Amino acid sequence: MSKKVEKQVENKTEQKVKKIIPSKLETGFQQLLYKTIGVHIPKNMTPNQVTLIGAIGGLLGIICAFLSKFNPLFLIGTIFGLLCHLICDDLDGYVARTRNMQSTAGGYFDLLTDILHITYLIIALAFAGFVSFEISIFLVPVYALIIFTAMNYILYLKEFLFPRLGPIETHLFFVAICIGSMICGPNPLLEVFGWKLKFADIVFIVGGIPMYYEMIRLQIQLFKRLSKKDAEDRKNK
Repeated sequence: MSKKVEKQVENKTEQKVKKIIPSKLETGFQQLLYKTIGVHIPKNMTPNQVTLIGAIGGLLGIICAFLSKFNPLFLIGTIFGLLCHLICDDLDGYVARTRNMQSTAGGYFDLLTDILHITYLIIALAFAGFVSFEISIFLVPVYALIIFTAMNYILYLKEFLFPRLGPIETHLFFVAICIGSMICGPNPLLEVFGWKLKFADIVFIVGGIPMYYEMIRLQIQLFKRLSKKDAEDRKNK
C-alpha cells in the first residue's frame, strides 16, 4: 500500500464519527424501524430527502399546533407531525449508512431541522394558549443548546453523543403534552402562589428540569474533555 493511500485511509478513519446512544428505548425503536420500514425505502431515495419529509411533517404539525388555538383537535395533526419527524429522523441516518451516502451537509441539515421543529413547536403551543409564555421562554433554548453541544462533540471529539433524554423521549414528551392539552384544554389546573398553571405548564416544568440537567451535564463534560485534549496536544508538541 502506497503512502498516499495509507494517508487517505488514516484520514478517513480519523473522520469517522462514533455514535453513542445511552437510551435503550431509542436503540430498540431504531432497530424496529430499520427492520419494518427501512428495508422498504426506495433505492433512489437519498438521506436528505428522508430528512426533508420529516421536516415537512414537522412543519405541518407546527401549523396544526398554531391552529389548535381555534380547535384543540388540531393537535391530532401535531401528533402525526411529531411521529413523522421522529421516524424520518431515525431513517435518514439508516439510509446514509447502509448506502454509503453519509455527508457533513446531510448531518448539518438533520440537526438543523431538529432544532427548528422543537423550537417552533413550543412557540406554537404558547401562541395557542396551551402553555404559558413564561414557561415556554425557559424551554425554547434547551433543545437547541443540546443539539449545539452534540454538534461540538461531533466536530471536536468525533462522537455523536445522544443525550440520555434522546429524540424518542423528547417526541413522546410532546405527544403526551398534545394529548393532555386536548383533554384538559387551555384552562389552569393548579394555582401556586397566585401563579395559574395549565396542564402543559406542569408537564414542561416536570420534564424541563431533567432536560436542563442533561444539557448542563453534557456541556460540562464536553468542556472537561476538550480541556484534557488541549493539555495532551500541548504536551505532544
